[in-house]
Amino acid sequence: MAKRIGILTSGGDCAGLNAVIRAVVQRAVESYGWRVLGIRQGTMGLMARPVEADELDLGVTSSMILRQGGTILGTTNKGDPFAFPMADGRTLDRSNEVIEGCRLLGLDALIGIGGDGSFAILRRMAQQGGINLVGIPKTIDNDLGLTESSIGYDTAVAVATEALDRLQPTAASHSRVMILEVMGRDAGHIAIAAGIAGGADVVLIPEIPWTLAHVKAKIERIKAQGRNFALVVVAEAVKTEEGQAVTSNISAEQLRYGGVGHRVGAAIAGATGAETRVMVLGHVQRGGPPTANDRLLSSAFGVYAVDLIAAGKFDRMVAWRNREIVDVPIAEAIAHYQAVDPNGTLVRTARGLGICLGDRP
Repeated sequence: MAKRIGILTSGGDCAGLNAVIRAVVQRAVESYGWRVLGIRQGTMGLMARPVEADELDLGVTSSMILRQGGTILGTTNKGDPFAFPMADGRTLDRSNEVIEGCRLLGLDALIGIGGDGSFAILRRMAQQGGINLVGIPKTIDNDLGLTESSIGYDTAVAVATEALDRLQPTAASHSRVMILEVMGRDAGHIAIAAGIAGGADVVLIPEIPWTLAHVKAKIERIKAQGRNFALVVVAEAVKTEEGQAVTSNISAEQLRYGGVGHRVGAAIAGATGAETRVMVLGHVQRGGPPTANDRLLSSAFGVYAVDLIAAGKFDRMVAWRNREIVDVPIAEAIAHYQAVDPNGTLVRTARGLGICLGDRP
């Protein structure tokens, strides 16, 4: 019998999600003759009655969707079904509604595209409801374990690198220190990769504590060598010298990183006398067309995920390792958080290029 598989995107959006959806539909419909149901707004769609889902056929597999940013299914990064916030301030366990939603759709398997937080919720739900789950990793932060790259990361790095390419000429024209604050949640992967690719002079990441004295020494050395500008990249989760995270209150329950770039810019200006400007790149890193690498990775992940369902292999996440697609246990991927290794290749490369990481001049 033809299988009915569901697919949803969960957590923050990123470039490449639509390429995954396209690959899943193409492989499932064309190769296996299955039906694919696209679930809208992640688990929120499964809680709705009637369930918010549409059948996805080969009409969505044109090359147009391959180039499109965001997700045609919509997504959510709030509303944990196990502790769903209600209007009166209470939280309610609505996980059984999500499970029932899968049953109402008659799903034989569910493909979830998400990061570690989404996978933790989806896996718990799958175990509770006996749902056959396959995970596809996406996060611009690239902090999900057991995969060398996740969907969206390459595009985010490319956007940050282009920003540095655009900041350099204006920095040189006005003899300024330009500070670029980039996303990455608690990991500095985007910052260190873009900093190397974009020729930054200073890169501050949360994995390596920094001091203003070392940053000041680097900028003064650049000036002494005859250069009139400097480029500084700061990851949003970088703490102050005193070890405090820079956040803003979104709600009573939620804090969001943001503002450390301005803190660093003001500190550099005060310590060196340099004219500084700060650019917070923000959600620009999530949007826009995916890079070729993200399109390739998304396509390979989508095809492999469908093949896992055909092979009856569940509770697995597809991953990119050693230049090929493999599958790993979802639980292990969640457990192995992947921050920047302070002794790893990218950090060694940055130091070899003379980039200051804040812990030494």
